[in-house]
Amino acid sequence: MPARSKAQQKAAGAALSAKRGDTPKSKLKGASREMVDSMSEKELEDMASTKRKNLPNKKKD
Repeated sequence: MPARSKAQQKAAGAALSAKRGDTPKSKLKGASREMVDSMSEKELEDMASTKRKNLPNKKKD
């Protein structure tokens, strides 16, 4: 599933880094910390690889 905002895409990238062991999980904050536990590596890859060009900075409710 693609990211819906730049913030979501960035959080997915941070969570993916932690899931792969490149970044310690203790350094994550907020949504990215929750994403590590609740999403698979494939889901995080899909979200993190979303092109940022036309995404809003934050998702509208």
